[in-house]
Amino acid sequence: MGYIGREKLLDRSCNSVYKLVIMAAKRDLEIAEGQPKLVDANISVKPSTVALLEIAAGKISCGRLKSKE
Repeated sequence: MGYIGREKLLDRSCNSVYKLVIMAAKRDLEIAEGQPKLVDANISVKPSTVALLEIAAGKISCGRLKSKE
């Protein structure tokens, strides 16, 4: 797994660090609860890293994740 540039992640999160953190945290919880991964990643890769890889790959966008009610 290589380095994920901050600029690339910010571009995917509407140029907001706050939105990036929220997106990654929500997706991290989804993966930890058993949702399938949207990118190829080894089983030893942590869910938080997988979430960042998905955001960098464009699989997750600003409005895709909805809060549970």
